[in-house]
Amino acid sequence: MKNKVDKHQHNSHHHHHGHDLHEKKLLWVTLINISITVVQVAGGLVSNSLSLLSDAIHNLGDSSAIFISFLAGKISLKKADNTHTFGYKRIEILAALFNAIVLIAICIFLFYEAYNRFMNPEPIKGLLMLIVAIFGLLANLISAILLHKDQSQNLNVKAAYMHLLGDTLSSIAVIAGGVAIWFWNIYWLDPTITVLVGVYIIWHTWGIVKETVDILMQATPENIDLEKIKTEVERIKEVDNIHHVHVWKLDDSKIHFEAHISMKDNIDMVKMMAIREQIKQLLYEQFGIRHITLEMGYNCCNGEKQLIKNAL
Repeated sequence: MKNKVDKHQHNSHHHHHGHDLHEKKLLWVTLINISITVVQVAGGLVSNSLSLLSDAIHNLGDSSAIFISFLAGKISLKKADNTHTFGYKRIEILAALFNAIVLIAICIFLFYEAYNRFMNPEPIKGLLMLIVAIFGLLANLISAILLHKDQSQNLNVKAAYMHLLGDTLSSIAVIAGGVAIWFWNIYWLDPTITVLVGVYIIWHTWGIVKETVDILMQATPENIDLEKIKTEVERIKEVDNIHHVHVWKLDDSKIHFEAHISMKDNIDMVKMMAIREQIKQLLYEQFGIRHITLEMGYNCCNGEKQLIKNAL
């Protein structure tokens, strides 16, 4: 028993240490992104480049989004209380959704600006645009490398990482545009790059919007097959059926499961509890579900049906 407790404490400590590391990295990335924004706004205004200004707005959106991720990470560590019995983990999901929507909104604004630029082309200082874009690329690469390892473990870090990936690609596109404008004065490339980068970012961000909305709507997680769960549970010889099944995600990793289990026979409590543990073990081992609530009974919902009939 002591080993189990020690292991749980070690895991809990490891989780908190991992969370602290996520937070420190997010804070560093925020500071780097703010520096890019300042340089790009100045560079975009002086060089008259829309794609540089779009990159700056993009980075400003990212800086605030990543900072919101950082704050959300802090709040999510608060323990559950009487008002929020599930705790505060969902704040990270709300933050990830907000980040994604902000990014899509910025892209739509940039499409509008790019359209105006197509209609009224303006001269651009290509060399200055190129220098500032190279600075942006280097800073974004450093930020992306910082978050790369953690992005698969946390939806918020993933959202921040997607922001940075988009920034890195847009910096590469702006560099290419800077070269073409500097050498050949191809000014229409500036709004074209802005549109291409925007489309790419929306394409990738949409996945985060869908995932966060699914979690908030308590949709069945994609990797959970309810029919298979029903088949496996009803294979246990004492079980008549499983019904009132609800499966949802609390955040991007914790899956919760609740259901009613109706037994074939009116067995004693000790045997019923043993079967409940067997079902929990099955759900954990075969489907990776840890947070399980099962209501056990004999003819457990037939009584309810009778009550409803009588009421009608």
